[in-house]
Amino acid sequence: MKRQPGVSAELMDISARASWARNWLSVSPASQMMAWLDWIMHLAISPGTRIELARQALMLWEDCLASNLAGICGAGSGAIGTGADKGDASSGDASSRDAGNSSASSAASGAGSPPLDRRFRDEGWNNYPFSVYRQSFLAQQQWWEQATQAVQGVTPHHQRLVSFAAKQWLDMFSPGNFPFTNPTVIAKTIEEGGSNLVRGLGHFLDDVRARLDGEPAAGTENFRVGHEVALTPGKVVLRNRLMELIQYSPTTKQVHPEPVLIVPAWIMKYYILDLSPHNSLIKFLVDQGYTVFCISWKNPDANDRDLGMDDYLSLGWKAGLDAVSAIVPGHKIHATGYCLGGTLLSIAAAAMARDGDERLASVSLFAAQADFSEPGELGLFIDEGQVTLLEAQMSEAGYLRADQMAGAFQMLRSYDLLWSRLVNEYLLGNRRSMNDLMAWNADATRMPAKMHSQYLRRLYLNNDLSAGRYPVGGRPVSLANLKLPIFCVGTVSDHVAPWQSVYKLHLLTPSEITFVLTTGGHNAGIVSPPGHPRRRYQILTRGVESTQLSAEAWQASAPSHEGSWWPAWVEWLQERSSAGQLPPEVGAPDQGYGVVCDAPGEYVLSK
Repeated sequence: MKRQPGVSAELMDISARASWARNWLSVSPASQMMAWLDWIMHLAISPGTRIELARQALMLWEDCLASNLAGICGAGSGAIGTGADKGDASSGDASSRDAGNSSASSAASGAGSPPLDRRFRDEGWNNYPFSVYRQSFLAQQQWWEQATQAVQGVTPHHQRLVSFAAKQWLDMFSPGNFPFTNPTVIAKTIEEGGSNLVRGLGHFLDDVRARLDGEPAAGTENFRVGHEVALTPGKVVLRNRLMELIQYSPTTKQVHPEPVLIVPAWIMKYYILDLSPHNSLIKFLVDQGYTVFCISWKNPDANDRDLGMDDYLSLGWKAGLDAVSAIVPGHKIHATGYCLGGTLLSIAAAAMARDGDERLASVSLFAAQADFSEPGELGLFIDEGQVTLLEAQMSEAGYLRADQMAGAFQMLRSYDLLWSRLVNEYLLGNRRSMNDLMAWNADATRMPAKMHSQYLRRLYLNNDLSAGRYPVGGRPVSLANLKLPIFCVGTVSDHVAPWQSVYKLHLLTPSEITFVLTTGGHNAGIVSPPGHPRRRYQILTRGVESTQLSAEAWQASAPSHEGSWWPAWVEWLQERSSAGQLPPEVGAPDQGYGVVCDAPGEYVLSK
């Protein structure tokens, strides 16, 4: 029998890389080590930088020592402090912490300085010795921030990786994470006689048991799909091996003739757009007189390993578009895409423009990237080494599990998703109350191996779409061919699709673009119903022949408004819609689009 050493060697390599991925929580250690080696070697040949860093370390150490001595002298007048925020030692938004990080030097200038970092906003951190703990930590943070960014010659990707890794290690050892160095925890323990620690231990044991048994987080049982969330009435009118198409029931006597087709991301379940009735974007649209259709993606398993991006275009987008065209014939469609669904819609709309398909009336994109040259912090985990490791891991199961993706997202927001929870639930004993958005976030999905590999390589690594190289039907598509009006939404605190990256759509198409920048993150910024407190947005339209503004210039000039951006979007749609008429029938049985089942369908229930 003739040997095939090449094939055997490749299979051996894949198996080894898959094992390596399991042992390193799906994060490539090679990529991490190469980044540190790049930084260390360039630091080694930068004597001036080393001297300057040593000088700064000495200055910071002297400040800490002076504050320590001052604290000892005045310790008699200070107390541990009850802490104004002891009920929640980690509340606040991400932007406030970022402001604190960038201003660490001012916070580290003395024990009496106001704690700009939200981790140390409790009054107890102003008292000795906690003020010293805080100042020492912020001084280290400031030094490492400078050390990882001041070395010339390090590749930008490696510099960001080293800086990010240093921040993660520092966050791990924050004095706020330990009971004996956190004044809020000490005050709470004294006040309750240790009952908070007993409750916290119970919470910890419950979480460990649930994790070992594969159970969802506590409280998610109160947000069941089809019972408490995903309640907007409708019917599934199409089901294939990749998706179900839901047609929602009208709530108004007349509807705009142009329907809305929503393409959600397949990395998440669609009902983030149909949570509780008070914050359902789908219900809001239906109540405004629109016939709404939404794709509900199947949660893939090992049998779907060979589904690729072309399948998501054909079985997902095109199948849904054909169905809507049959159910509401003779009318153009408002296409809407969220996150990866928006990227898919951008590709599909460009292909339709290339092929002369004029069935779309407009395109709306929510937190969706078309240019991946600056993907934000998520790009830290996407390079050749990382993608190769994930491909090997996916080759065994045929898909990428949700928990394998969760590690990267958790590191992007380690304080919000990990350390603040440790403090509040395990040390303070305050079990966080579950809400619909948190329950949805725990209801994650898998991704087929082929599709995910193609997505990472074609878009993140090669940036084919923005360069006009992305192939659909064997021929490349270009966003420059788009002439449709576009409504595009970015969110201020987005770690997945930074708004500056989303804004780059302006550089790729000559279309009229109405751009909205709203407060909130990747999910909460989109789920922003009218009446939501502390919401505001900026909005500005660039005409077809208008001068292009940079992202910074746009932000400086765009008018600001209080409240939700949803009404602004509906107003934009109405300007591009016809007068009302009677609602269409449900489905089109004579054309193969009969009622399959009630909304929310079956695919969304798959675990």
